[in-house]
Amino acid sequence: MKISEGQTQKILSGAVQCKFNQLGFNMLISRMERAYRSDSTSTVLAQCTQEINNFLAKYEKIMGKDYALIAQI
Repeated sequence: MKISEGQTQKILSGAVQCKFNQLGFNMLISRMERAYRSDSTSTVLAQCTQEINNFLAKYEKIMGKDYALIAQI
């Protein structure tokens, strides 16, 4: 599964509140939220989306419940 920039923006801007099951993914999102709040440009959004997609691809076997949350966004 890949996350879109629209989904990333909703998560990082706080438009939707998601409590993900994987601690590492929660930490990644927290770091991305801070980066996006300080610089909300399309470049930063694209970088965050790419980094999230890299994480999801790397840990896809343990991300099942979190995929379900992302799919609802």
